[in-house]
Amino acid sequence: MADVLVVGSGGREHALGWKLSQSNKVGKVYHAPGNGGTSNNVSIAVDDIDGLVKFASGNNCLTVVGPETPLSIGIVDEFTKKGLRIFGPTKKAAQLESSKVWAKNFMKKHDILTAQFEIFDDAKKAKEYAKSVDYNLVVKADGLAAGKGVIVCNDYTEAVSAIDKILEKSFGTAGSKIILEERIDGTEASYIALSDGMVAIPMATSQDHKRIFNNDKGPNTGGMGAYSPTPVINDSMAEQIQKNVIDKTVESMKNDGIVFKGFLYAGIMLKDDTPYVLEYNARMGDPECQPIMMRMESDLYDYINASIDGTLSQLPPISWKKQSAVCVVLASKGYPDSYPKNEEILGLGMQDKNSVVFHAGTILDNNKVLTSGGRVLGVTALGDTLQTAISNAYLRVKEISWPAKYYRTDIGKKGLMS
Repeated sequence: MADVLVVGSGGREHALGWKLSQSNKVGKVYHAPGNGGTSNNVSIAVDDIDGLVKFASGNNCLTVVGPETPLSIGIVDEFTKKGLRIFGPTKKAAQLESSKVWAKNFMKKHDILTAQFEIFDDAKKAKEYAKSVDYNLVVKADGLAAGKGVIVCNDYTEAVSAIDKILEKSFGTAGSKIILEERIDGTEASYIALSDGMVAIPMATSQDHKRIFNNDKGPNTGGMGAYSPTPVINDSMAEQIQKNVIDKTVESMKNDGIVFKGFLYAGIMLKDDTPYVLEYNARMGDPECQPIMMRMESDLYDYINASIDGTLSQLPPISWKKQSAVCVVLASKGYPDSYPKNEEILGLGMQDKNSVVFHAGTILDNNKVLTSGGRVLGVTALGDTLQTAISNAYLRVKEISWPAKYYRTDIGKKGLMS
């Protein structure tokens, strides 16, 4: 049996560890640094590559990387150099996410459909461009900004404000360059595949809810909830995205001398039955991971191993439960800006065969679970229909409390209207 080290501390990492622990080929699952809901936590930061190498090597672990930061600084390259097994893309391959400028130029070069765009590092020129176009814009920071480096603008004034905000370094080095792209209005969905650099096997479809308030109002967050599968991506649309986006991306990367191994995530905007790539992520989505893992029947460990070895084509397609799954993110009031911390969470002890509470921003302190982040929990439930899954998730949500608890009440409703 193999021991596994899951790098990260969010809901995605809790869900990956939860799923991997169900494999009869997996022994112990460690989490670094983990959170208040994960077991076998190791207090090593996600960017402490030397510390992670030492632990994985000393404990003979296969390592699964959850978040984008360690991927962007080359954790996979370092582990591979040391002969350690690790799942995820190299630093070069992770540029699909770590540099939006790199990704947009890659899409342009390889004819992968995306919104038209221009790149700027000068605010004055960016504003002149914003004034010259006759459509609304999306302003994006080039680098990693924890899901908050994208500002969707309704008019020129908002575009100017977004340009100033990002180029004034509100986003640190992430904002040294910006992209101004045409705002495409349509239906957004997530399409995630697992790749070994040669082929890519699709995961279940899902739809994330990025905005903080109901009806997609307010600022973007790291995600306030998700559900799977989504009727927004029907079978023919899934085929189109797989062929024209996912397969084309993996093939084009390979032709450019970059092998992409790991989870490949395409944020898709559907307009007039045409999929446009809004962004890539070089890892599993969060909170999409939680409902996807709840529905996955195949052994995730087998697919992760095959991705590392380049043998995915030898495995069958992943099998999925027929049920729907819904994840409602419980956040702390004030997120994505400032919010209170260290509040005790009550009601976590309730057992329910339909649901799992995945932890994100929590810590364990003297046997009490306290809040430690903006997105605190991902309450995830199964149901025979999407409506039942929504009801099951919100029933469990009501049992959990802390003073600053906040959540959207409309997660999954888009799926009922499609």
